[in-house]
Amino acid sequence: MNEDKKEVGLTIVYTGDGKGKTTAALGMCVRAAGYGFKNCIVQFIKGSWKYGELDGLKQLKPEVEIYQMGKGFVGIIDDELPFEEHRKAAVKALEFAKGKMSSGKYNIIILDEINVAMKLGLLEVEDVLEFVNDKPENVHLVLTGRGAFSEIIDKADLVTEMKEIKHPYQKGILAQKGIDF
Repeated sequence: MNEDKKEVGLTIVYTGDGKGKTTAALGMCVRAAGYGFKNCIVQFIKGSWKYGELDGLKQLKPEVEIYQMGKGFVGIIDDELPFEEHRKAAVKALEFAKGKMSSGKYNIIILDEINVAMKLGLLEVEDVLEFVNDKPENVHLVLTGRGAFSEIIDKADLVTEMKEIKHPYQKGILAQKGIDF
């Protein structure tokens, strides 16, 4: 490896129907925190439920900050909010993330479930592409969530697709604390 080369921030996408997209991003976050990198995670969909990663990541402060900006899962499970409320929350989260990214304080910005926010129509693909294009050269940007648009995939430096082969739900096993949430 040529040590004279300057490090360049990557745009990374974790997508697909299989589990592990957020987990992959959080794994990168843990690794980076070990090097003292500053990480900012903005969650676009998750919001109303309690997730183990929230408490786990508190232990990585001050290197890791996480912000739940979504209003919860849209149109499923126990969602009773108007769609417009979800959309406003997503737009606000993207603006918030822009401020964090332009602050110069972070090495890694993770936009958790932003692909889902676009698929649901909470955000416009063009607005997210503009965000990606505005990324400072030295910042790593991670976008997670199933259903990544081809325009986002084309713009990325690294894309990993999680593919479901088998899932415990198929046997009637529900989500497990510490494994799924």
